[in-house]
Amino acid sequence: MTRKSWDSYLELGFWDGESDKSKKHKSFQLPGAKPHYNPDRPGQVEHIALDLVLDISQQTITGTTKIRLRPVRDGIKDLILDAVNLRIDSVAVTDQIEAKPDPDKTKSKFDYDGEFLKIYLNEPTKANVPLEIAIAYAAVQPQRGIYFVQPTEHQPNKPTQVWTQGEDEDSRYWFPCFDYPGQLATSEIRIRVPKEFNVISNGELIEVKEQKKEKIYHWYQKEVHPSYLMTLAIGDFVEVKDEWKGKPVTYYVDKSRTADEAILTMGKTPRMIEFFSEKYGYDYAFPKYAQVCVADFIFGGMENTSATLLTDRCVLDQRAALDNRSSESLVAHELAHQWFGDLVVIKHWSHAWVKEGAATYAEVLWTDHEYGAEDAAYYRLGEARSYLAEDRDRYRRPMVTHVYREAIELYDRHIYEKGGCVYHMLRTELGDELFWKAIHHFVRTNAHKTVETIDLLRAIEEATGRNILFLFDQYVFRGGHPEYKVGYSWDSDNNLAKVTVSQTQDELFDLKIPIGFGFEDVAESQVFKVRVFEKEQSFYFPLKTKPKYISFDQGNHYLKQVTLDYGVAELKAGLQSDPDPLARIQAAEALAKKGGLEAVKALGQALIDERFWGVRVEIAENLASIKLDQAFEALAKGLEDPNAKVRNAVLSGLAQNKVQKSLDLIKPFIKKGDPSYTVEATAARLSGELAAALSHEREPSKVVKLLQTVLKERAGWNEVVRSGAIAGLAKIKESDEALETILKYTEPDVPQPLRLASIRALGAMGKSQTKPKTEKILNRLQVISQETFFLTQMAVVGALGQIDSAGAIGVLRSLSDSTPDGRVRRVADEAIQRVQKAIGKDAGLKQLREELDQLRKDNQSLKSRLEAIEAKSKP
Repeated sequence: MTRKSWDSYLELGFWDGESDKSKKHKSFQLPGAKPHYNPDRPGQVEHIALDLVLDISQQTITGTTKIRLRPVRDGIKDLILDAVNLRIDSVAVTDQIEAKPDPDKTKSKFDYDGEFLKIYLNEPTKANVPLEIAIAYAAVQPQRGIYFVQPTEHQPNKPTQVWTQGEDEDSRYWFPCFDYPGQLATSEIRIRVPKEFNVISNGELIEVKEQKKEKIYHWYQKEVHPSYLMTLAIGDFVEVKDEWKGKPVTYYVDKSRTADEAILTMGKTPRMIEFFSEKYGYDYAFPKYAQVCVADFIFGGMENTSATLLTDRCVLDQRAALDNRSSESLVAHELAHQWFGDLVVIKHWSHAWVKEGAATYAEVLWTDHEYGAEDAAYYRLGEARSYLAEDRDRYRRPMVTHVYREAIELYDRHIYEKGGCVYHMLRTELGDELFWKAIHHFVRTNAHKTVETIDLLRAIEEATGRNILFLFDQYVFRGGHPEYKVGYSWDSDNNLAKVTVSQTQDELFDLKIPIGFGFEDVAESQVFKVRVFEKEQSFYFPLKTKPKYISFDQGNHYLKQVTLDYGVAELKAGLQSDPDPLARIQAAEALAKKGGLEAVKALGQALIDERFWGVRVEIAENLASIKLDQAFEALAKGLEDPNAKVRNAVLSGLAQNKVQKSLDLIKPFIKKGDPSYTVEATAARLSGELAAALSHEREPSKVVKLLQTVLKERAGWNEVVRSGAIAGLAKIKESDEALETILKYTEPDVPQPLRLASIRALGAMGKSQTKPKTEKILNRLQVISQETFFLTQMAVVGALGQIDSAGAIGVLRSLSDSTPDGRVRRVADEAIQRVQKAIGKDAGLKQLREELDQLRKDNQSLKSRLEAIEAKSKP
């Protein structure tokens, strides 16, 4: 599973407030958190069979769940299954030894409280003598687990689809089961649907029976898997057929999309299957691989066994594909789960990092394979930064913990991005040969089984003889990472390089770090590995000549934060000559902090000369931080960069200088456009930001009209450009017209991506706003908060979390109490804490703003009255 579909809602204001500069980190555990463990296991579930009838108009499924269970011990008198908000009609339990069981004896008494189904067995169990439990039931308008997507009054073109989402513990909302990952079973699903629909599920399609108005699909999954990976996707799809070594590889998109767009988005899948089969030392294990892009999906993707579901927002058009690799990374991530998560299954949610970290690292592996080592290194830096931001601004936690409120809370940047970085550090510690030997052994040993973190450690030791527990102790079983401050000096009398390393975090790390020295002659570079384990250490290295540049943690393979205290000459040399792109980025950051014309000249030249686009992006961002005219001029040259991501960074950098010239340089990217959707969107957002900072008599109204034109004319892929215009309007806080425009685009008939962007923009508009406008915004958000769609609720929370008003807290509390989704509940509770802090901190400032606003209104009234008196007094 990937959480990227909702991460962006958090990033747009919910976590981007002031960073906590103190060493104290917020707690991951919110009130109500408690230890969670798998329940006692009455036996082994061997097979799950669903026989269902779908009623789309009533949003209902009815049918029978049959579970074959092999008891683990004698004397069990009752069984407890997970079954939430279902209608239980009857239960029958059959002893599998009996050839012709008596129907009267198979009926079983049961109790059902809306959450758990307790079945009373007619006879106590006998160990290893299997039972079949048959439960007749219905799921009527379920809130979770299975989702019905249909056209509405406001969205008449929305497709009719039905799809399931089981992770973490939501399968219990659409069929009774033992709903935890420790139980692996084969499965099959028979389902009756209207004739015009396709049904995609796990495993192999056994048959399709056609009737007059309906079809019955029968899918069978012969490889064991947990209940949360059982899936259905139902809709009128375009099907694109491909293959890998004779196995079907299929892509499904809604009829509103094209086969070409499906191939553009997912067409590399067969090559990816070949790549991961080789990397993981185990051929793709399932009979087919299907990817279904569905509407209103609540994640980016979900790796159901052999049948991945993806958000339809990932489907690219030609223009989006110019600078969008996120869809390709999403496809790689979910495919990698077919090994890490589906073939090798976690035993408990607390070990989810084992699969999510591996799938996240698979994105790096594929990037390296497809685009090269520098792209992969930069991708890895992005993952590290995502984790670091969460650690700094949200909370710090161990990657493995049993203590939480709901398991879905664990699906954060610690298990995804930090998890990916841990896999890379394992590779660094072991070296490529031993790392892949260990991974092959781990996968082969645990195929079709469940694992915990210790199993990965054990596999590494068995395959390589290496004990890597020290790395797990520091990065997995406790929170945090090292924060280094690195200094350098040269002793010319003794030809000694002195490197001083300080750890500035509270809890020390003990790592062996490679320190490299580069010289004029590249062939003469030298690397020394040193043990860094104390608060402050100095290392002396005898060298033949003074080095040109220094590389701390050569290759930048360890997850850390680093502040470099080198001379300008060494930093310039590192920026120009270090072969590692991440080291060049570090040099650019350190140069920018030093500032001055020499730094500007070096960075400006590097913006033109640097070969790798990722480093140019970082150079642009660092140039922008230097507040000199020369830096602005050097940065502006990057507007012609052929890479859209660099142009995007240049625009953002120029906008940091709140002058008319910045706006003049940015506006053409709105008026004339850009090949990239993202660049146009960024230009629209920044134009609003600059207009708000410039003359209040001229620019704001002109930019409001410009952005309104964008909203009228630039509809397109995922509404990226028009969402940028909405974000720009949100910056012009004093404009009534801007607010009214944003409010208009929060109406339910607005295309979903644009509407969600507009809801979030109300938060940006509402922060530090006048009281009347704040109340207007809160009233609108309160109305929208009553909608039940997950993405809408997340957008509302993201908006409310930015508004420094007590009124936001009440809406957030109501949403937290009523939502069925643990993710919404979590971020709503965090937003309440944020708003409470903002109110306490900014109450006095807000009062002054309100008083100033009232004075302005009073002055305007007096001015109007004076002008009226003067007009009357004229002859």
